[in-house]
Amino acid sequence: MELTGHEPFAAFGVSGAPGTETFWAGARSPASVPDGDGWKTLFLRRGGEAAAIAFESWSDPVPLRRWGATDCWYATVRMPARLRVTYQFLVSDAAYADPRNPDGAGGDRSVASTPDAPPQPHWPPVGADDVLPLPLTRLRWTSERLGGRRTVRVHAAGGGGPVVLLLDGDDWLYLHPATVAFDSAVASGEMPPVTLVFLPAKDRAAEFGCRPGLWEAVRDELLPLVAECDVPADPAGLVVAGQSLGGLSALYAAVEFPDLVTRVACQSPSLWWTPGAADAADPLGGPTGGALADRLRGRPDLSGLRVAFDVGEHETRMLPHCALVEELTERAGATVRVSRSASGHDRAGWRHALLRDVAWALARDRAGRA
Repeated sequence: MELTGHEPFAAFGVSGAPGTETFWAGARSPASVPDGDGWKTLFLRRGGEAAAIAFESWSDPVPLRRWGATDCWYATVRMPARLRVTYQFLVSDAAYADPRNPDGAGGDRSVASTPDAPPQPHWPPVGADDVLPLPLTRLRWTSERLGGRRTVRVHAAGGGGPVVLLLDGDDWLYLHPATVAFDSAVASGEMPPVTLVFLPAKDRAAEFGCRPGLWEAVRDELLPLVAECDVPADPAGLVVAGQSLGGLSALYAAVEFPDLVTRVACQSPSLWWTPGAADAADPLGGPTGGALADRLRGRPDLSGLRVAFDVGEHETRMLPHCALVEELTERAGATVRVSRSASGHDRAGWRHALLRDVAWALARDRAGRA
């Protein structure tokens, strides 16, 4: 779409000469119009310095162009159908959220959604000045097995219930407010009361690979610590929820620690993982399904497992890895739910799947593919 004429942004619902107060008073960013089988999306920024848009795991940075000598910087980005993506403006060495986009994710990120992206109820927008609520219960966990000390927060949604262990817990505290979202989902009746345990990672690559140390520490150290706190928590109904490497680790725990983990919700799990793959020139270029596919071919008994898989439909190179492991997990006897989200490798897509799949993992009925 060429931007020409007296009101070049009118097709996106923005009127007035670019850079004028009239223009900025009505400017909104981002704004999308149909473009074939996808969307053309306009991003606007007001300022004097050159800048670029950095998308999370979806596209290379997109430079903004200046409109003449004005303070109007813009880019039109073609987006596929059904996409929700996190982005930032990059200016010099700084990164910050889009001030014209009310849909934020933490103080320095925004979320762009194409008009056909499905809604995500329960997740409030987070503006740059918003202070996210933090659970009042805070555990100091000094782990003998893992080493180091970390702060684990605990939140009883709806009064508490089965433990939901959120890997990469700080992301769900400081970027996307999981306490608010789970409270809302419980209040609406979409899931039973749960107790959220936010587990931060100190070294994701070391802790989330297919290694037993993390899960021995969770079993022997963290869950007893949670049981001693004042928040109602039922470890017998434990759900482990993880994304990316965290999703890999969650499924690994279900395979290797079946007495501990029987319910899993994993989004975009890094099922390409093999020892050393992360250091390869092309980490996703190895054997399909990685190390877990090899383990699952041995047909472990997973008949007691409920596992929900979700991956972004725009993660084209992840899809074969996930599809094979999903199939092998089901062959091993697990009750499996498979879905695809309107996103890439991005927390903005994972957050709806997180609520939906935790609720499914706790349900008694057997569900199928979605």
